[in-house]
Amino acid sequence: MSAENEKEKVQLKLPKVDGYKLLKAIGGGGFSTVYRAINFTTRKVAACKVVALRPETTRDDRRNLEKEIKVHSTLKHRNVLEFINAYVVEPNTKSGYFPAVYMLMELAAGGDLFDKIAPDVGVGEDVAHHYFTQLASGLAYIHGQGIVHRDLKPENILLDAAGTLKITDFGLSSIFRLQKTGKTRRLNERCGSLPYVAPEVCLLGLEIPYEAEPIDVWGIGVILFTLLSGNTPWDEPTEHTYEYQRYLSGECFDDDPWNRLGRDVLDLITGMLTPAPSKRMTLRDVFRHPWMQRPSQIDARGIVGLADRLTESLRNSGDLEIAEPSLSSVARVEDRDGDQIMFTAANQTQFTQSLLLFSQTQCGRRYTPSLTRFYAKLGPGILMPLICEALDTLGVKHRMAEKTSEDVLRIRVGGLDKRKLVFKGWIELEDFEYDGVAGSFCVMQRDQGNPISWRQLWKSIILSSAVEPHVYRKR
Repeated sequence: MSAENEKEKVQLKLPKVDGYKLLKAIGGGGFSTVYRAINFTTRKVAACKVVALRPETTRDDRRNLEKEIKVHSTLKHRNVLEFINAYVVEPNTKSGYFPAVYMLMELAAGGDLFDKIAPDVGVGEDVAHHYFTQLASGLAYIHGQGIVHRDLKPENILLDAAGTLKITDFGLSSIFRLQKTGKTRRLNERCGSLPYVAPEVCLLGLEIPYEAEPIDVWGIGVILFTLLSGNTPWDEPTEHTYEYQRYLSGECFDDDPWNRLGRDVLDLITGMLTPAPSKRMTLRDVFRHPWMQRPSQIDARGIVGLADRLTESLRNSGDLEIAEPSLSSVARVEDRDGDQIMFTAANQTQFTQSLLLFSQTQCGRRYTPSLTRFYAKLGPGILMPLICEALDTLGVKHRMAEKTSEDVLRIRVGGLDKRKLVFKGWIELEDFEYDGVAGSFCVMQRDQGNPISWRQLWKSIILSSAVEPHVYRKR
């Protein structure tokens, strides 16, 4: 959300939505912000997506928001993020509340699936099979309701407190089949993120309609490849991309990471990434594939075992020892922003505890859904310019933000990643002193962009010559 919107919210309050109080911002981008929301009466937690309504908000913008609410609210499946309710505060009213569309949804307490994956490494086939099966199941349900998602990508794949995959963000979705009559239609809008869109959608400037379901099959094919390799296969599926041209010619299969993929899963991926939509695998074909028919090697391990296997690449890369350097074994929980309630709710399954999503802070343990965090030996005021120096070296745009009421220093960062996708987020620093250890607690919170690219930025800052000597690691 823009700086102008942030200032306006200081003067205008955020309303309660369905009894939920909006507390800490946990994500967002553009004109939207996602808040953690808590109903202190029922002690339930949720997420609330707040989309600002400005004088420049067009009728098309409003229609798209209404469509997103209509579509998402009708979907009820264990692998689709649950939509709870919506509330609108219109502009130019004297309500005293910030004008916006408020969408209350299930809180995915496990955070981003791809936040737990080491870049250019990925996860093993067993974990990929576990989550891809859930992704395909959720998508089959969505298509069964006559809806196409059109924006399947890592940042729209979340985990709940039990480690169950959740598909979210239906802002670009469309209805392609009427439930009552079964009548279908082709689509012609060019939308989505280029590394994940199907080649028929990339035909910019050409008003050629395309079939709906095949574009989502392509999207999950790219996601499966990304799960296994820790990166997307190309910038975009066009003649302008060297990697895609090597894929079309078959030359890429001798290259890393393609040559690391097993025979069965490679066959599945190439079936979903068939350029011609008419020859591309359908979801029915996907479910019948031998790789999908294999028994799960994860289910019997339980959620703690799942968390352990999921973060294996982060442990091997040393990332986890930075995110959780074992500064203290004390598990006292602070109650700021409802962390006590979050701790209780998320700890019911032990999944978020196993993923180390509670950080040790000066006041106790706090719910921190992102693993892109670290502790440093210097105070925030000293560490801040060193981080800015690292960002300058990396060529990342940044600006200082006003100090919050909680004395947290913040830096706004943004730019383009290696795949030319926009990323935006915050770097937040606060004082840390516990059990004789002092310094800063730093959290990098992504608003927009690929979670894997955000992790690469986090790692680059930590390994920079300015910051690295001051980072605490596991003893």
